[in-house]
Amino acid sequence: MEEIVELYELQYSDLKLLLPDRKPPSYEEIERLELISETIIQNLGPGGPGLLSINGFPKARVLRQTLLPLARKLALLNNDDRKRILKEHNLGSDVPLKNLDRIVSSFAMQMKYDEELNFESKCNELAVEVNDAEFKDLGLAFRELGFCMMELGLFLARVCDKIIGGCELEQSLLQCGTTKGRLIHYHSVTDNAIIKESAKIKRFPTLSKSGEDGELELWQQWHYDYGVFTILTAPMFMLSNGNDEQECESPSGHTYLKVFHPEKNRVVMVKASNESCIVQVGESADLLSRGKLRATLHCVGRPNGVDNLSRETFVVFLQPAWNKTLSLSDYTVERLNSGSGKHDETEQESNVLARKIHEIVPPLTSRLRDGMTFAEFSRETTRQYYGGRGLQSKR
Repeated sequence: MEEIVELYELQYSDLKLLLPDRKPPSYEEIERLELISETIIQNLGPGGPGLLSINGFPKARVLRQTLLPLARKLALLNNDDRKRILKEHNLGSDVPLKNLDRIVSSFAMQMKYDEELNFESKCNELAVEVNDAEFKDLGLAFRELGFCMMELGLFLARVCDKIIGGCELEQSLLQCGTTKGRLIHYHSVTDNAIIKESAKIKRFPTLSKSGEDGELELWQQWHYDYGVFTILTAPMFMLSNGNDEQECESPSGHTYLKVFHPEKNRVVMVKASNESCIVQVGESADLLSRGKLRATLHCVGRPNGVDNLSRETFVVFLQPAWNKTLSLSDYTVERLNSGSGKHDETEQESNVLARKIHEIVPPLTSRLRDGMTFAEFSRETTRQYYGGRGLQSKR
């Protein structure tokens, strides 16, 4: 049985106190914040899982409850209605939504750091044109939650720069100026049956079977994110009966986000509170920090035998500017080639799984040359993961 790891939870109020321009009011407060700083690096650095959670930021609960249920509703719409609604809210998609066998639907928007955070007047004007009442808050909630999470990422980058020295992380984000937000629906078997029934196709998917290695079927395959930080809401789980749905707790009490923990040399399941945002370290942060932060090798599992359970989340991907040069100087990449820490003969099962994971995850050195721009690195990474001969192209 896989180990469940409860993420370290950083309070938003403490994150703001850790910013370089803030002065703690007392010596006791300084000591407390120093301990928090150490804990942040323990979790995001080489000895940790490469992720943590942040809780207590304003409006998180309201925005999450407003936005996440719309992911499934959008995924199940017919193509014409969905296309119209996405256009009205300035959204697109980065997955082929006409593919009836897809197990993930994603709705995306590019957002700029320097845009006004008050979109209410614009969105109220937009809502007049939107006839579908249940989607009237889609654009506003998407952008507002997206900018809240972008702020979390900027604050954390500034704090990490302060702790490890330098200012590359925050500067790399500001130089980029934009980020992508994605509202994601992980389909249940029932969802795909509904989609195919609507299209008059009777061949339903069998997504709940186990893989060859005995793992549960995955909603998303193993990979590293290649940006600086990936920030995502704790997922919402929905039980559906046809078109009716209701929110429910996770069947196993965790998020179904699975992380390969290098120091433990095993897969762990991530647990986080519903009100929190999860922050994952990407490969660019690993490189820019010269290994002081560790990129997170992860996937999304799915529960076996629960055909009517779906998973909803919202993600922002914070990345460097496309022309940012990535350097391998003073940086050791051997650990990312192997991706694993200690190998113990008594942990044969973990070692077998580790080898299988790393067979499908292209090593960093095969995707990155010293002096590559971030754009070149991202293209090569995408090609090796998902290109015609990519390691995951047929998975």
